[in-house]
Amino acid sequence: MRKKRLVFMAISLTIILLLAGCGTSEKETVGTKTKDEETFKVGLEAGYAPFNWTQKDDSNGGVKIDGSAEYAGGYDVEIAKKIAEGLGKKLVIVKTEWDGLVPALTSGKIDAIIAGMSPTAERKKTIDFSDIYYKSNLVMVVKKGGKYETATSIQDFSGAKITAQLNTFHYSVIDQIKGVNKQPAMDNFPAMRVALESGVIDGYVSERPEGVSAESANKNYKMVEFTDGFKTSDDDTAIAVGVKKGSSLTDEINKILSGISEEERSSIMDTAIKNQPAAN
Repeated sequence: MRKKRLVFMAISLTIILLLAGCGTSEKETVGTKTKDEETFKVGLEAGYAPFNWTQKDDSNGGVKIDGSAEYAGGYDVEIAKKIAEGLGKKLVIVKTEWDGLVPALTSGKIDAIIAGMSPTAERKKTIDFSDIYYKSNLVMVVKKGGKYETATSIQDFSGAKITAQLNTFHYSVIDQIKGVNKQPAMDNFPAMRVALESGVIDGYVSERPEGVSAESANKNYKMVEFTDGFKTSDDDTAIAVGVKKGSSLTDEINKILSGISEEERSSIMDTAIKNQPAAN
């Protein structure tokens, strides 16, 4: 009798454990699926003001960075919020280094790249892009009061120590300056600003909003706009949302972007420049 009872108890316990295991597995699967369906995961550097930056709280519409106590703000974040709202999903910001954005997208870690990224021909080989959500010109950021402050042509920078961000078309256009002292590319804009401040470089190439941002953030910086500037293609100076190849999100995002007028986009950028943290 005792042996039978022990066998019965062992069988019962096994069944309970199996059922519990099945229940947990099913719950986790459903839970993960629900989470994925309800979120819109966006990758960006959070270090390219006024397009995107890192801040300590949710002021001025900042969105909490996934897995961090910090928040992200800026033009890209505002556009991401509008897209997430249009998709009916919760926006999740995934702070990612520039070089890691495309791999994060193709691996499924994020759903989209909204990071001031240009839809270049090279990038289009790997990922798809939405319609353009911003277009800008290239400028040079230099030290205020320095010898390059009054430059009007890119050729005025012959002999100057110039750099740009790694793996961007900004870095490749430096070759258009005859006799330029091209410096190694840098990982991000904060690093370039520090290099400029310390005299390691004479200037760096950026898009106009970042140049305006640099001037606003530090009185020692000066943005130089050109009458004889860099030769670029429309894709180079445009900015679009990066998505996976063949993603169904492309059409949905394009529909949402079409509902944001040029006037509203300009207003969002002006506000981003005004609200950028001084440290960026």
